[in-house]
Amino acid sequence: METTSVRVVALAAVAPTAWGTTYLTAEALLPPDRPLFGAAVRALPAGLLLLAWCRRLPRGDWWWRAVVLGLCNIGLFFPVLFLAAYALPGGLAARSRRPRRWP
Repeated sequence: METTSVRVVALAAVAPTAWGTTYLTAEALLPPDRPLFGAAVRALPAGLLLLAWCRRLPRGDWWWRAVVLGLCNIGLFFPVLFLAAYALPGGLAARSRRPRRWP
């Protein structure tokens, strides 16, 4: 059996930590019942950084591909994610699973 390094465990902890910040951000920092605003606040800075880094816009057929990919990946997912974050109570979102009761 291989030993797991601290680096691998730390890298594996990044995704759940980032996912959990969605609920914390929605509860503590954003105005209530504004999922589109929350989605824009989460996606816009990353998109602007990527645009500044690449420094070019799509050409030709890549315009419609970029629109479809953006809608599927960001445009539909983030508003639904923030709707769920506003609907779930903070304690429920923080709990990973319900404890099992054995008979």
